[in-house]
Amino acid sequence: MLTSAHCSQEYFESVPILQVALPSPLRRLFDYRSPVGVRAEDCGIGQRVRVPFGNRQMVGVIAGLSDTSELPAAKLKRALELIDLQPLLPESLWQLCTWTASYYQHGLGDTLSSALPVLLRQGEPALARQDRLWKLTTGTYPEHPAIARAPKQKEAVQILARHPHGLSHALIGQWGLTRDCLEALERKGLAERISQSHHHVDEPLPLLREAPLTANSEQSEALAEIVAKQGFATWLLEGVTGSGKTEVYLQAIEHALRQHKQALVLIPEIGLTPQTLERFRKRFSVPVVILHSGLNDRERLDAWIAARDGEAGVIIGTRSAIFTPLARPGLIIVDEEHDLSYKQQEGLRYNARDLAVYRGHLEQTGVLLGSATPSLESLHNVQRGRYQRLRLTQRAGNASPPRFECLDIRSRPLDGGLSRPLTGLIGEHLRAGNQVLVFINRRGFAPTLMCHDCGWIAECKRCDARMTVHQAPAHLHCHHCGSQRAVDRHCPKCNGEDLRPLGAGTERTEEQLVQSFPDVPVMRIDRDSMSRKQAMADMLRRIHSGGRCILVGTQMLAKGHHFPDVTLVAILDADGGLFSADFRGPERMAQQITQVAGRAGRADKPGQVLIQTHMAEHPLLIDLTEHGYPAIAERELAARQSANLPPYSFIALLRAEANAAALANQFLEEACSWAEQLCTDNTLQGIELLGPVPSPMERRAGRFRAQLLIQAGQRSVLHQLLHIWLPQLEVHPLARKVRWSLDVDPLDMF
Repeated sequence: MLTSAHCSQEYFESVPILQVALPSPLRRLFDYRSPVGVRAEDCGIGQRVRVPFGNRQMVGVIAGLSDTSELPAAKLKRALELIDLQPLLPESLWQLCTWTASYYQHGLGDTLSSALPVLLRQGEPALARQDRLWKLTTGTYPEHPAIARAPKQKEAVQILARHPHGLSHALIGQWGLTRDCLEALERKGLAERISQSHHHVDEPLPLLREAPLTANSEQSEALAEIVAKQGFATWLLEGVTGSGKTEVYLQAIEHALRQHKQALVLIPEIGLTPQTLERFRKRFSVPVVILHSGLNDRERLDAWIAARDGEAGVIIGTRSAIFTPLARPGLIIVDEEHDLSYKQQEGLRYNARDLAVYRGHLEQTGVLLGSATPSLESLHNVQRGRYQRLRLTQRAGNASPPRFECLDIRSRPLDGGLSRPLTGLIGEHLRAGNQVLVFINRRGFAPTLMCHDCGWIAECKRCDARMTVHQAPAHLHCHHCGSQRAVDRHCPKCNGEDLRPLGAGTERTEEQLVQSFPDVPVMRIDRDSMSRKQAMADMLRRIHSGGRCILVGTQMLAKGHHFPDVTLVAILDADGGLFSADFRGPERMAQQITQVAGRAGRADKPGQVLIQTHMAEHPLLIDLTEHGYPAIAERELAARQSANLPPYSFIALLRAEANAAALANQFLEEACSWAEQLCTDNTLQGIELLGPVPSPMERRAGRFRAQLLIQAGQRSVLHQLLHIWLPQLEVHPLARKVRWSLDVDPLDMF
């Protein structure tokens, strides 16, 4: 770390001007003089610097070096400190970050900030944490004469002898040892203190802790394609639920590790981390680290450094892990590649799946995208020849596909969202000693509170949305802005007292299941019940311990979990996706039903799926239950092509929100006029501007929202417009009065 020192004015003039990317939404670099005493050759692109910014200090990254600046020399501030002696990121990752900033039309400083662990953003050194260990010196043994009359020291030697690679200083108390005792051994030359990297491996171990499973013919064919390819390639591994995609991942990773390479595995949810980590650590002896938002800052930095330095062989993480540096990149895997959680919805709105493919191109490594329900974008890339399709059509082992049945619930009474035929079917499966999964994608007790006398409905005062009723503790909660209030005792409209929760959420369904099956454990899995750090891991252990139980939850249950004892999956309300205003609604509904249905019958017990619906004759449900997800995907791709919708066109969404609807609308109208003029002036063909229109939920958190859709037949033409349009928007007089953002390749139209 280089800091200020005295130096001559002539020396300052020879040092280049630093163009620094700072963590701010501004899409520009900031010029600074080099810190006092720092030589020109010490400054390089990719190194962090601490700089003055207004009345505070910030940590930025050098993004360029120049001999001149637009600022007068007298106004050019000096950086305070050069933090890194070497670039923080490898060249390929620097290129990924600069490309990401350019493609998603975002500031480079903010992009780099998103790519770095919190402690590095704050200026902490990018050094591995050192563990302090106690170990015996060479030649020390329990019967050593120097400790013959010291029983506690003799016991300490016996314990240290069982830890030939050292016992962590943090664990000595758990073994009944004291620091005084160990220091006495140190003075006698019998023990020593050493420091080593947090993820240090003392000696090479056999790569595999357990033998891989025998691959079936389809798995073997897929693996043969993967291991035969050298350099960059993208494969779409399309396998029905329970077909053994994870085993293909593991054996592909084994191949990379045998070549002394590293593997990066992206998963969509933190909730999948415990079971994924356990399975990978059971298979491999190399360090396997995790990266996700549930870690504390130090844990995240340790894992990041272990990956960068090559100490970790396998890195597992959620969306942001795509920016993790690898010393020896060998393979990138994106599990459940269709999942919406790979798209960041705030700030830098990147898609980690798409960045994985571009990173594979930069690092010349293979990229394996896996899903039972591939996104239409990925299927389209297969059609265009950009991805190679690998198929697993059979479930692994003795498992058979689940049997689907749609239950028409029109005119049927529902208790907690459960029809009587479904309750009876649940009882049958429980009596057979099996587990049942009940899926309802609404958390809380009930979707809203209604007055039975006048029809009043509890609405959020800050959003165009209804308040959800929660039971424990009892309150009304807006799931859009987070506001809460007590449950009304009297109707604000008619002063009536007959207020009733309307509909069912996970809490109400859980309550009904407990009443119907009092002797069976009912486990609720949703965002509310899983808020504690280890809650998901604890719940999964209970489920995998065996025995009959009922799982009730939201989409957290639908993502990649392996529940071998679940024989019945019940989907309580499948109709929401049939009437979505979003053109992706049918695709998402089909993916969700297929994924949650795939939790049934994954072992040697046959599985059954019951779908409650008011629309049993709907063509989408009939196609899905009779012909499966591929039929829906084929139909939807044809519909998208005829309507010229993505993936057959390219879109960006300009959003604006303000305290007054007119202000947001005015900003977008003027932005639209500018875009039309730019298209004319620059002869940009094939661009459509749709809107501005109010957002589907116009008012949220007290602010009014509107949006403008930009659509083009060619990606390059769309980005030509965005590149020249955004600088104008940034200096628009209303830009400081409204919150606005640009979403390239949006997945959420709300």
